Amino acid sequence: MGQQADRATMLDRAAGGGRLTPEEALDLYRFAPLHALGAAADAARRRRYAGVEHIATYIIERNINYTNACVTACKFCAFYAPPKSDKVWTRDLDDILRRCAETVELGGTQIMFQGGHHPDYGVEYYERHFRAIKDAFPQLVIHSLGASEVDHMARISGVSAEEAISRIHAAGLDSFAGAGAELLPARPRQAIAPLKESGERWLEIMETAHRLGVESTSTMLMGTGETNAERIEHLRMIRDSQDRTGGFRAFIPYLYQPQNNHLRGRTQATIFEYLRMLAVARLFLDNVAHIQGSWLTTGKEAGQLSLHYGADDLGSVMLEENVVSSAGAKHRSNRMELLHLIRAAGRVPAQRATTYEHLVVHDDPANDPVDDRVVSHLSSTAIEGGTAHPELTVLNS
Repeated sequence: MGQQADRATMLDRAAGGGRLTPEEALDLYRFAPLHALGAAADAARRRRYAGVEHIATYIIERNINYTNACVTACKFCAFYAPPKSDKVWTRDLDDILRRCAETVELGGTQIMFQGGHHPDYGVEYYERHFRAIKDAFPQLVIHSLGASEVDHMARISGVSAEEAISRIHAAGLDSFAGAGAELLPARPRQAIAPLKESGERWLEIMETAHRLGVESTSTMLMGTGETNAERIEHLRMIRDSQDRTGGFRAFIPYLYQPQNNHLRGRTQATIFEYLRMLAVARLFLDNVAHIQGSWLTTGKEAGQLSLHYGADDLGSVMLEENVVSSAGAKHRSNRMELLHLIRAAGRVPAQRATTYEHLVVHDDPANDPVDDRVVSHLSSTAIEGGTAHPELTVLNS
């Protein structure tokens, strides 16, 4: 009874804005009753967003994967190909710009530009592509890459991470997507991504970006064999970093997908573990504004549940995505379905910007957008007669 009372007290304190210790967070993650944990996280969300707590957001974006060539060979990845493999492909700039044109045509506001660590792609490659995208589509936010790509491109070009960040920011990068965090603690990171930079280095690069005015999101890959304590340590590392720079806009945990990669699904996290992590993250990360649910890797029902476990954002209608999908994430959606999922969870949907401002609040279903082309995983540039950038529109690909 004493332990239950202690956990109830911890939950009440965290729901009211008090700071949990890592030891308390681990105890709650392991032992707190699921519904009590979710209720506390939801209370923390409602307190943080008092006045707009009835709203849950989403974004329309596209993840343009520019190459699958990668020297890092992470064991959980089904997307990459060794650079000398006959399976390597790279998108040319015209193809990338066509995909940007289609994104604008469909009401998208953000692109993620992500791919492998190509052995020839230094800072100059990203400067050239970001500048071309911004010149053609100044309205698109480039929310892309992460510390791992910065570490790689800086090494290829023989410059510091600080110089690499400054140059790609000047060329058009608006913010970092938090890619490559995976698990930050040393043991699980070494086990699944031995060729990547350390978790400490990942955070150091992100903090450098934050100090240069480039904000980011933060992520966590769950289910590759990490312990409960290592999951909480990942949160602690992010919170401590956020105390130093304040540059993380959001935290996004997602589930490892088991197909077509070296781990072969030997370890996976359950939906309940995911929901518990989401709730603990909302309570523990008192200095990170937004918590995002991941319907792409958990399924739409779990994504909807995430809105009751501390999440204030349901991610995106992802017009294109090839990395997580390569490993078996088969969940698909469209804007109308996403609006329904949010409403069925008792919330009012709102399309947001990259920086989380509400662009359109869908408070009246009668006024909902009805464009049935706005679907996830479109994965082509196939709109005929588009108006976004007509000279770049293609018929089929």
